[in-house]
Amino acid sequence: MTDSPRIGRIATRRAVVTAVGAAGLAAALTACGDDGGSDGGDSYGGGTDTTRETGGEQPAASGGSTGGGGAELARTGDIPEGGGMIFKDEKVVVTQPTAGEFKAFSAVCTHQGCAVGDVSGGTINCPCHKSSFDIADGSVKGGPAPRPLPEARITVKGESITLA
Repeated sequence: MTDSPRIGRIATRRAVVTAVGAAGLAAALTACGDDGGSDGGDSYGGGTDTTRETGGEQPAASGGSTGGGGAELARTGDIPEGGGMIFKDEKVVVTQPTAGEFKAFSAVCTHQGCAVGDVSGGTINCPCHKSSFDIADGSVKGGPAPRPLPEARITVKGESITLA
């Protein structure tokens, strides 16, 4: 039975390598995921934008839903001209490139899937790897993102903005 201790060592090494490999993979996935850390994820702060989580604590809008496909995201007056607002729960960003013109895009960066973090200086900005996107058309303005942000459909009816 000279092979028995060797088999035990191989099994132990294999378990250690597997555990270390899994931990490394988890760390790598967390780096561009929803970890809320300083390198991206859910860090929806900074810049001159406004961000709102629209979960259960959203105040009821006057008049309720406008039938545009869902609950009201915002009022037109909430979206700054030349800026935007990120809606974390819906993973969408609504912008107002020029007065009265409202656009919506996915709030998920096309580089590695991080959540965009702010809207400032005419761009939607990802904190993970510094990609930036134009607020008017979602096109890539800088960074490693390979594609524009996909457009999201919204309905603007009166002063109410809803997902279409």
